[in-house]
Amino acid sequence: MNFILRSALAAAAVLALTAPMATPAQQMTLAMDGQSPSITVPKGGISMDVNAIDKSVDPCTDFYEYACGNWRKNNPIPADKVRWGRFDELGEHNLYSVYALLQQAADKPATPLQAKYGNYFAACMNDDLANTLGTKPIQPVLDKIGAWKDKTALAKLLGTLEDQHGIGMFYNFGSEQDQKDSQKQIPALMQGGLSLPDRDYYLQDDDRMKGIREKYVAHVTRMFTLLGDTPEQAATEAQAVMRMETALAKGSLPRVEMRDPNNIYHVKTLADLQATTPTFRWSDYFGSIRVPVQTLNVATPNYFTTLNSELQNASIADLKSYMRWHVVHGAAGNLSKPFDQENFAFFNQTLSGQKEQAPRWKRCTQATDRALGEAVGQDWVAKNFTPAAKANMQELVHELEAALGEDIQGLDWMSPTTKVEAHKKLVAFRDKIGYPEVWRDYSTVTVKRDDRVGNASRVAIFDDRRDLAKIGKPVNEKEWGMTPPTVNAYYDPSNNDINFPAGILQPPFYDFKIDPAVNFGAIGVVIGHEMTHGFDDQGSQFDPQGNVRMWWTPADKAEFDKRTACEVKEYGDFEPVPGQKLNGQLTLGENTADNGGLQVAYVALHKELAKLGPDASKPIDGYTPDQRYFLGFAQVWCENTRDETARMRVKTDPHSPGRFRTNGAVQNSAKFAEAFSCKQGQPMAPVNACRVW
Repeated sequence: MNFILRSALAAAAVLALTAPMATPAQQMTLAMDGQSPSITVPKGGISMDVNAIDKSVDPCTDFYEYACGNWRKNNPIPADKVRWGRFDELGEHNLYSVYALLQQAADKPATPLQAKYGNYFAACMNDDLANTLGTKPIQPVLDKIGAWKDKTALAKLLGTLEDQHGIGMFYNFGSEQDQKDSQKQIPALMQGGLSLPDRDYYLQDDDRMKGIREKYVAHVTRMFTLLGDTPEQAATEAQAVMRMETALAKGSLPRVEMRDPNNIYHVKTLADLQATTPTFRWSDYFGSIRVPVQTLNVATPNYFTTLNSELQNASIADLKSYMRWHVVHGAAGNLSKPFDQENFAFFNQTLSGQKEQAPRWKRCTQATDRALGEAVGQDWVAKNFTPAAKANMQELVHELEAALGEDIQGLDWMSPTTKVEAHKKLVAFRDKIGYPEVWRDYSTVTVKRDDRVGNASRVAIFDDRRDLAKIGKPVNEKEWGMTPPTVNAYYDPSNNDINFPAGILQPPFYDFKIDPAVNFGAIGVVIGHEMTHGFDDQGSQFDPQGNVRMWWTPADKAEFDKRTACEVKEYGDFEPVPGQKLNGQLTLGENTADNGGLQVAYVALHKELAKLGPDASKPIDGYTPDQRYFLGFAQVWCENTRDETARMRVKTDPHSPGRFRTNGAVQNSAKFAEAFSCKQGQPMAPVNACRVW
């Protein structure tokens, strides 16, 4: 169902590495019958993948194609994927290992916790029951919307839907750390209410976007007919949804503007909020969700002015259509086959280019991890992340922190005054590795083996209440924002912490027993990447305590802005798909982190090589340690992407595609040019390279 998405409130703060990732070249295949997996999984740690390299390409002309060319030729995108890369390979391996735990727990649970997540998985897998039930699981919500007749009671209705069903619509509300006092957790309102990936999908007027909008309206129409409406009613309702969402898109703050924390911080009293949105009774909403509010951050005030106008002008019938749509859209993947397939046809096939739907076991494994991730994660890390691996990772993080400290100290463009402040922030980093120190308690969540939609609803309510309970309470600095099997990492500026789930600390991204040059090129750059987020265009606005505060001298800040502007222009000239260039401002933070991570990990590698002695500097497979380092970095990003997804990511993803993450970073690295003997002026050794950190 359309459950409350707290990530919308955190999106401007949490700076993640990417989406899923990688496996080594040596593999084995596990094939099983029925709905069980047929999947490739890693067999063990290796060095860099020599077979991935296309030696017909000059590394000084296109290093990404040199490092990944053969891999890309030999790894077409699976039919159930929109992108296939090294991240996705490891993601598939982890997915299978989680699936194995879930299936065992569903069949023969050994603990109450296993019974809980096993039942969640079993209910998700029960398509026969879902097909029998049809729309019955969401009928109570639809009935409440159908019975609503008075606009003045809308706020109470929305509060009731959130409190009793875990459903949110029109906007996002939750807790967040106060930007001016990071030890405080305050209530916050933010824009929401759209179904398409970005406001541009509603507002951009080229032929492609017009075509998507036409197909979207047709899809919404078909979903209403599946609910039992006549074709004429369904068409009218779909047009109402489109009109309303288009209006809300016009009032929404663009993604680039949301990157500046000052643009999404507007603390107001409840009376101030009510005065700007007189149509909506906020006290009724807050009363229904049982949260006393006197002041709050209205992150995107213009959106709520627009929302007030829409609520005032729209008819009761149109508002009901909008709400019914968001209920069925949010629940579609858990309903009967016609809803599930229609949802897939538009949101996966049309928007992303996915050829086939992923098998149910994959979707249910992912759903269970999202819902009960720290329950599943307890058992998963016991099998997949040893204490030795955690200890070694901790040591590696300290080495990278020392290297970043040296990098800061050696900057010729930063004054001693700002260097002191930057060092204070660096030493204040909190390192979170593998999994939480204290696991989340799911004891109050009821999970039933025959209630797929109800389980998702109860977990959403649990997450909602857990989030709302933070308001006015001390910050839990030990809490995690990703589950342990996740193939990703992130930096949180409000907590000034770097977070590395156990899921990414697997071969080939991380294996402390292999060639250090490759290890530093892979996981070392990941660590440096997350650390550099503390000093990118967003993170640099937060002080060591996680407060938005200017800790730079004016001259140093001006020089920093000049250097990041170089990256904006550089990456803004990259063209992932014909006619569509990257948004250098949207991707600036991730690009800065990639460049900084590559620089910092290189410094740390050479300190490690010096400790290991002369043997560590010998060539392997004909490549020097420096060359293996850059190859290890590049091969993490080997990928193939469907054209539709590539176009969507240009609009929505703050990460550059793998080709430009690789080439953009190495062409700014003098050490890369030395390693591969590139001459100045070649594509990978431009005359005017960018350098921030």
